[in-house]
Amino acid sequence: MLNIVFVETALETVPRTIQDHPSVRRDAERRGKKPSEVLLDRSLHHSAMKGLLKAQKRGRPDIIHFCLLEALGSPLNLEGNLKVWIHTLGGYAIMVAPETRLPRDCLRFKSLMEQLFALGKVPPTGEYPLLTLKRMSLSELLERVAPTRIVALTSHGAPRSLEEICRGLAEENNPTVLIGAYPSGAMEEETLSQAHEAFSIYPKVLDAWVVTSRLIYAYERARA
Repeated sequence: MLNIVFVETALETVPRTIQDHPSVRRDAERRGKKPSEVLLDRSLHHSAMKGLLKAQKRGRPDIIHFCLLEALGSPLNLEGNLKVWIHTLGGYAIMVAPETRLPRDCLRFKSLMEQLFALGKVPPTGEYPLLTLKRMSLSELLERVAPTRIVALTSHGAPRSLEEICRGLAEENNPTVLIGAYPSGAMEEETLSQAHEAFSIYPKVLDAWVVTSRLIYAYERARA
């Protein structure tokens, strides 16, 4: 079983400090929501985000959307050999059920995430939600995952081929890989401190969904 934890994920509702900004209020009014209920989105709230701490890492819900589509639609997941977790830059953990089938449309995905932040689970009724949101540190989430080995994939890691990395992961009972689901910048030292090793799989920076798809394929081959 491979665990993928998307870390520092750029997924959050609009922070209180910019909820009165005109771009945020226009977006909320157009959608019939309160400013506190909408997702932060750089494509809509760019002018409001200029003063936010770590603004370069925030407001990109599309990144985790693409990553989840890659992961949940993979043969590895369909065969019951993958677990996906999300940890946000704001300190929330999201548990993703393997059978989750997300909307392909990004607007519908954003609405689903807004519901998740508002209610804590999706669907809101039923004993077994597909998505569950909880306030939790990354270390607490990893305790729940209980990995036998943790590898971080980052452009600032030691150069290593995915084939070699996945051969090692395939020998573990419960390996876990950390992938940054944010637009730019280095992975935080606090995040890297949770990993046993940090590797770079390509000389240039790759999009998170590209790393996700290549990792899963290489792991599938290593298990074959």
